[in-house]
Amino acid sequence: MDYLLILLGLSFAVSAVGWLYFIYFFSIGYGFSISALSVATAVIFWDVLTLPVAILCGVLFIYGIRLAMYLLLRERRSASYKKILYQPENTTKKPLFVMFMIWTSCALLYVGQISPATFYLFNLARGAAVCECWAWAGAVIAALGVVIEMVADAQKSAAKRVNAHRFVDTGLYRVVRCPNYFGEVLMWTGSYVICFGACCTVWQWVIATLGYIGIVYVMFSGARRLELRQTQTYGNDPEFQAYIKRTPLIIPFVPIYSVAKHTWLKG
Repeated sequence: MDYLLILLGLSFAVSAVGWLYFIYFFSIGYGFSISALSVATAVIFWDVLTLPVAILCGVLFIYGIRLAMYLLLRERRSASYKKILYQPENTTKKPLFVMFMIWTSCALLYVGQISPATFYLFNLARGAAVCECWAWAGAVIAALGVVIEMVADAQKSAAKRVNAHRFVDTGLYRVVRCPNYFGEVLMWTGSYVICFGACCTVWQWVIATLGYIGIVYVMFSGARRLELRQTQTYGNDPEFQAYIKRTPLIIPFVPIYSVAKHTWLKG
């Protein structure tokens, strides 16, 4: 359990940036926490670190640093993003207890997300007969997810430079409306897949599964917020209406076209 306490303490420390501004718990605090936890996992279990798990930790590190830096630059350069970031519901001072509970929830979630790689290495160090094939599969899936996310972000930026006032329906956005969120879901699916070859105990499965379910919930909640904003902005555009009726929201080829009415996704 000592390694989990170390990771949890690190998660609390890095995500504490949210005390500067509430939203940072979920944005730059999230990105930097994932990067820090991936490095810490590799360092703690350096003696048994395998190549596929090292690749996964590297993928998660790159993802976290890229996300945090992207959000920091976006906050500095984008007026529209600042408007969303600093809307009244975010700037209203939160009670101390609420802030503490959010901080705690985020720190626990981030450890849960990183836990599959941690459990794999911990069990390997104890002599468990782990299966490296699952680790390789997870690393490849996670890497593919990050690539999809990076390509989606680049395609959106390119499209907005051409026409900043039109919704994006080119490139990966022809297949799914939130390809960046899909890429992240795929990345964490790859991380979770490692559990199948990690000889996990029941409590390890519980922690890893809660972490996976938690981040998938966050992605669908984010997709819902984006859907509501886009409907408000482009709702009267016939092209947009046709686009959202034929293009799945977050998972390609899965006919989920809207989650706007699912208030339980409100985050």
